Amino acid sequence: MDKRIFKDKAYSILATMIKAMANPHRLEIVDLLGQGEKTVEEIANETSMSIANTSQHLQVLKAANLVEIRREGNFIHYKLAHEEIYISWQTLRELGLKHIAEMERLVKDFREKRNSLEALRMDELLTKMKSKNVVVLDVRPTSEYENGHIPGAVNIPIEDLATQLRKLPKNKEYVAYCRGPFCVFADDAVQLLIQKGFKAKRLEEGYPDWKIKFQTESIS
Repeated sequence: MDKRIFKDKAYSILATMIKAMANPHRLEIVDLLGQGEKTVEEIANETSMSIANTSQHLQVLKAANLVEIRREGNFIHYKLAHEEIYISWQTLRELGLKHIAEMERLVKDFREKRNSLEALRMDELLTKMKSKNVVVLDVRPTSEYENGHIPGAVNIPIEDLATQLRKLPKNKEYVAYCRGPFCVFADDAVQLLIQKGFKAKRLEEGYPDWKIKFQTESIS
């Protein structure tokens, strides 16, 4: 094979995969599936799309070998085909947050309105977790918490937080986390906690980022 033909074909194959992700809805689906396996109905509900539209986006991702399916009765469950797919999304997300001014302004403006501008990074949280005065709150759905969570984290889904506040001691510092930088559960949690007189911050990253970071470090 001619070397030019080889290069053209190699880049074309990669471009097909990148094109499959180059859609805001499909990026959100990849981000969501980073939390674990979900049905079409669950994905549609989380992304505020119709089931038909969700299915179309999932088929594009499946055709590009980015997601896999598992059938259970009348339900089809989707998951990321490889952890590296989430890592690719994570890298793209970080590039946007660090180098696109419009993205930086968007996140800053959103969090200023919710008193969650001052966020902790994972290394900072790890240091704080050595203190018994810090409570780590996982405000994702219970199914995602059960699929994996930061060690020692307490799961209170965001929709239940308001009714559970009376059980939380006010002499503790709270760090809320959810799915990642674009997930608003932790922002809503911090806003509510601060309004009720608690000391609270959000974790900048989400559980998948924590898992990847400390899984990688344990291997090395």
